[in-house]
Amino acid sequence: MIEVSMFEIGLILLSIFMVATAIIAVWFKDLLASTISLAAMSLLLSLYFYMLHAPDVAIAEAGVGACITTALLVITIKNTERMEEEGGEEE
Repeated sequence: MIEVSMFEIGLILLSIFMVATAIIAVWFKDLLASTISLAAMSLLLSLYFYMLHAPDVAIAEAGVGACITTALLVITIKNTERMEEEGGEEE
């Protein structure tokens, strides 16, 4: 019989959640919601690195991936305008 440890189950669950948040980020139409979903994926990835005994990489991923990149994307989305047609087709 195959023995599976709790560590391996945790890594498998984290992998599933990371893939799910990445798919959700692509599925959302709202850019801000997609950015938040990518931040959640980045936090899960930093937890993944921590579980693999790489705390320095986990801290870097949490700081750069989840914090700085998310802040940069939110500021960029806030400072852009939505381009839509107002009255039908352009002439």
